[in-house]
This record gives sequence, C-alpha cells and structure tokens, in this order.
Amino acid sequence: MNSKNKIFKLLPAGGLLFLLLVFFVSCKKYLDARQNFSQSSASSLSDLQAMMDDAQYMNYRSPEMPEDAADDYFLPASTYQSRDVTTQKIYTWSLDNYSFPNDWANLYIQVYNANLCLENIQKIERSAVNSNEWDNVKGAALFFRAYSYLTLSWTFSKAYDKNSSEKDYGIVLRNSSDFNIPSRRSTVEESYRQIIQDLKEAVYYLPALSEVPLRPSKAAAYATLARTYLSMRIYDSAYRYADSALQIQPRLLDYNTVNISSPLPFTRFNEEVIFFTAIGVHEVAAAHPKYGRIDTVLYSCYSDNDLRKTAFFRPVRDGFQFKGMYSNNANSPFTGIATDEMYLTRAECAVRIGQIDEGMKDLNLLLENRFKTGAYLPIVITDSAAALDTILLERRKELVMRTLRWIDIKRLNKEDRNIVPVRIIDGEKFSLPPNDNRYALPLPSDVVNISGMPQNPF
Repeated sequence: MNSKNKIFKLLPAGGLLFLLLVFFVSCKKYLDARQNFSQSSASSLSDLQAMMDDAQYMNYRSPEMPEDAADDYFLPASTYQSRDVTTQKIYTWSLDNYSFPNDWANLYIQVYNANLCLENIQKIERSAVNSNEWDNVKGAALFFRAYSYLTLSWTFSKAYDKNSSEKDYGIVLRNSSDFNIPSRRSTVEESYRQIIQDLKEAVYYLPALSEVPLRPSKAAAYATLARTYLSMRIYDSAYRYADSALQIQPRLLDYNTVNISSPLPFTRFNEEVIFFTAIGVHEVAAAHPKYGRIDTVLYSCYSDNDLRKTAFFRPVRDGFQFKGMYSNNANSPFTGIATDEMYLTRAECAVRIGQIDEGMKDLNLLLENRFKTGAYLPIVITDSAAALDTILLERRKELVMRTLRWIDIKRLNKEDRNIVPVRIIDGEKFSLPPNDNRYALPLPSDVVNISGMPQNPF
C-alpha cells in the first residue's frame, strides 16, 4: 500500500474522532479506532501532501445550509410537503434542533486535518531539496484552515460589523489538533483576524497557480482574501486582493464556445476556476437542483441574448432547474472560486472607492463573454449609485447557486439594501427581515449541549 492510500485510511478515523472529541464526546468505538498520528506513516511530506489532496474531505465538504436558506430558489408545494422536518425548517428559517451529521462537522474535519499537517510539518526540516514540497504543504494547510473558518463564519455568525464584531459570537477557532483543549466560541472580530492571518501567511508559501485547482495557490489565497474583505465591507482591501488574483489568473470563458444546451454545459476544471470546492455531502438539500426551482423574478432578469439563460437553467414541469454548476455534476454544485467572481468583486469595489469607469470596464468585459456574439452593447454609467446597482444585479445573476448569496444578503443589508427573502407555503408567508438574528444559522444541538457553548439567538 502506498503512502497516499495509507493516509486515506487514516483520515476517516481521525476526522470522525475529532468531530466527537472536539465537542467532548467520549465514545469508545472511536477512541479504539484512533491511530497515533505521530507513529503512523503520515510523517513524510508525501503523506502530509496526500492529506491535503484528499478531495473527499478537503474539497467536497462545502456547506449546503447557506444555499438552503438563501433566496435564489423556491420549493414547489408538493416538494416542500415531501421533505423531512429539518429541510422544511431551514427553508422557513425556523431551524432550532438538529445534530450530526451536518455542515459544522464537515468543515471542522478540514480544520482538524489542516492542524495535523501544520503540527507535523514542523517535525520535518525544510531543505534546499524539499523546499517546494514543504512550502506547498504548509501553505495548503494554512489556506484550508482559513477557507473553512471563513465558510463557518459566513454560515454560523452574523455579518461582520465593526461596531459589534468584538462582542458578536464568532466560530470555534481550533488551531490545534489536541482534543483536550476545550472548545469555545470566539468573537466575530477574532474569527476574521485569524482568517486573514492564515491567508496572508499562506500566500508566502503557495505557488502562483497549482497543477490542478483542487490544490490551493497564491491566486486562490488572494481571491479568498478578496472574499473575506468584501464580506467585511472593507472595499479597498477587497479590491486590492481581487486585483492580485486576476493578475495571476485573468481568463474568462466565452460562453459562445460552450454547448449551453447541454444538460451540464461546463467542464469541472474549466479555465475560469481558480480553486475548486463543491457540495459533496447533502444533509438537508432543499436547494438541490432535484428539488429547488429557480426564483421566477431572478429568472426574468436574463435577456434572451444572455447565454446564461440557457446555460444555467432548463425548464421542467414546475419551473426552472439550475444546471450551470462549474462542477459538471448536478449532485455536487460548485462552490469554489472562479475569475468571474473576482471580476465582479473588483468591479463592485472599484465603484465603491470612486473608480466608476474601471468598475464598468470589468463588468462589460465579463458580460461580453456571456452574451451572444455581436448582441452585447457595453453599459455606460457615470453615476456611482446606478453603477453599483447594476453590478450587484449582475453579481446575483452570474453567481447564482454558488452559496454566495447568503453572505451577500447579510453584508448588503448592513448597508440598508432591505433584501427580504420570502417563502409562500399554502398561502402562508414566511419572511426574514434584514439583520435578523436568524442570519446566523444555529449551531448543531448536540454541539451546544455537550460543549456548553452559547447557541446563536433565534
């Protein structure tokens, strides 16, 4: 058995153990299954790299709850009635009691594995011979920890607000694999500070681009910093890091060259993908294309010459089904980072910092690659408010069903955008007012009960 297969054998036991021990669960069958990492074969750089390359755990564990709670889709009445209680509750923003397995656990597997790598790589001397491999492992571990922390923060914490971030509940920052260290909730400020610190350090070690976008890179770290600062509404920094990512990877797909009528038009590692992640485990799945139907108002925003209208959606009996995932897999919707997102981020931030022409240039470049050849007329706007409104609409249309809408609603409502998601079920209306406590989704009940950590108010 080669070293990669050995480490794959190790990960499920260690990952599952962590999920239990981090929340103070002492279950003998998992304790008995635990392997002593320091004595295992996972002590070489190749073993550590294999851990970071385990896509099942590191790339296919994106949370689905933020998408389930967002407003890009709806559930037909018959579908809603057929779903389980947990799905119905997350759909109506009334979730209050759920347990393992869940998004929280899936993301902390990545944190645990990243910590194992960071601890064990310090036992391996960096040399002229192994420097590239050593750097890549350390950079990847720092990146994955930050990427997971950011996703956890977007899901389980309130939107960043400089006026309350020092007291708002953040996530659990577990920067050690030692399960004897008690878990506690940090503040939102502490969470974001750790994310930024890890990403900036990761940039130092990672290559500009990786051989395959399943692996982190400088471009991916810059792009994640852009995501981080955008969600914090620190727009000059978000602009700078989006620009840094695009300096390395600026390519856009021309949708005129894509078979947009195909059931799955986009290849998994197409030229826009900077870093690949996807939803690989469905615990709730309200928004899964099998069940969710695209919001009709959103669908009506696409013009007939907009190739996304065909590339992203297909008509079905009870509405429109999303098919435009960059994962080329309807069961694993793409949640990673691509250049289209970075162009939109740079465009939004450029307008916000007073560079309207530059922002519209980025938007027009993107849309030229989305419309039928010869059908697109560049948008000319000189008013900053109108330019921002246009870019935000195109952001929603371009990044539909990528789990970004939830954090966008949260951050934009901090600026009085008054976005109010609504569900109608058998004539009954459910809505989620701006800045409601429920935008911080509840922690798993078993985690709260066992650890004693405070639950999000709802």
